[in-house]
Amino acid sequence: MPRLYLDAPLSSGLEFDLPEACARHVQVLRLQPGDALTLFNGQGGEYAASVLAMGKRHVSVQVGAFDASERESPLQLTLVQALSATERMDYTVQKATELGVQTIQIVQSAYCGYKLAAERAEKRLQHWQAVAESAAEQCGRTRVPRILAPIKLEHWLAQAPAAELKLLLSPIDGQRLNALPAQAASVQMLVGPEGGFSLEEEASAKAAGFQALLLGPRIFRTETVAPVVAALLQARYGDF
Repeated sequence: MPRLYLDAPLSSGLEFDLPEACARHVQVLRLQPGDALTLFNGQGGEYAASVLAMGKRHVSVQVGAFDASERESPLQLTLVQALSATERMDYTVQKATELGVQTIQIVQSAYCGYKLAAERAEKRLQHWQAVAESAAEQCGRTRVPRILAPIKLEHWLAQAPAAELKLLLSPIDGQRLNALPAQAASVQMLVGPEGGFSLEEEASAKAAGFQALLLGPRIFRTETVAPVVAALLQARYGDF
């Protein structure tokens, strides 16, 4: 059954025209009046709905019963991801969403090979949020991760929120997964770019409470790290 995210209030009995992008999706699927779909707005739960009318440029729907089901992990998981190239960043956001990450903070570090001009930052942020919304539609999440605007790593570290466990992913040294605490309700994972973090950045992260974590003898690409670690943390502290 098609599942659509809407950034709008929803309530049972409501009738309205879908936004253009959602309407286009319904038309591509060739749904007809009376066909069922699911709507959610990221506030928790989801609604049954049905198509009322199809036009060339609009699709009308009626909202049905509310389902309070939640599919969110009990683990408060934040990904702090160094900026990477477009396709890699999209992959990271998509997989982090599927794996239950609740907040994604983009940071710019010394060795980021991809630079984002200030005038393009807002457009890219909107794009990443749309990637997260699409992934949430597909995987059944009832809430969509927040994608926070890019900020320099040193600035973020100076104001980083609290978390029970802060992990700095290291390709060369650090403790192994089995050395982590048995329990943690909130975790921040800090993932570097292809070139890794500079020695100064690693020192600053450790001074801010991050501890190095080594996954194993092989070095992962930056877009691989977040999904791997998110899955391991969900297995240890979350709902896997």
